[in-house]
Amino acid sequence: MTDSTLTATTDASLDGKASLAERLAAVWAEFEEMLSRVPVLRRLEEGAVTLEDYQRLLYNLRQQVVDGSPWISRAAASFDIDHFELRAAAIRHAEEEHRDYLMLERDYVAVGGSLDHLRAGRKNLGSEALSGYMFHYADQPNPVGLLGAMFIIEGLGARRAAAWAARFQEVLGLADNQVHFMRYHEQADAAHTGDMDAILSSGIVDAAAADQVVRCAQVVARLYVLQLEELDR
Repeated sequence: MTDSTLTATTDASLDGKASLAERLAAVWAEFEEMLSRVPVLRRLEEGAVTLEDYQRLLYNLRQQVVDGSPWISRAAASFDIDHFELRAAAIRHAEEEHRDYLMLERDYVAVGGSLDHLRAGRKNLGSEALSGYMFHYADQPNPVGLLGAMFIIEGLGARRAAAWAARFQEVLGLADNQVHFMRYHEQADAAHTGDMDAILSSGIVDAAAADQVVRCAQVVARLYVLQLEELDR
């Protein structure tokens, strides 16, 4: 979803009520504020981040990323024929992302990490909560609210991943093949957010579903931040 879409007032803004785009924009603003307080991201901004910080970030993200395609696939299976467009979009998305963790693994090895150690890892507390929530939600009938999860996760890739990669490279002197996962997601997730924008503006999401989308976005934003906070525990 583009910034212009997020800030635009749409026909849904009736009787003084905020549109879905405006409500999601507010969730994103709160998410950005929470991210600004995450210790590893503060160190990155301040130029105090270490190679061990970057390795630990990749290590923890990998444990969650491997679950991405499976929960999207499960969501696809939970949509009935009346939600064919959402089911088809979820199937495409799952297929596009099911190898993403391999890029992350290559980056981790390229900065001196052990592949065996990485693959033997387990989720931190935030990752456990995030994955558990996503799989639970994906099992619900017609889980339209998961568009809110995609808004946060894909939006993070499209808006922040490239800047994080560039900053890690600047501070740590990393090569492009050591930040490929983040670099790739700038473009891939921008395409995904465009697809999601089309769905959100298509009329599929009614008022009740809009409430579910916003609530899911709020929960996923908090759990994603918790995952990043847990890097320092």
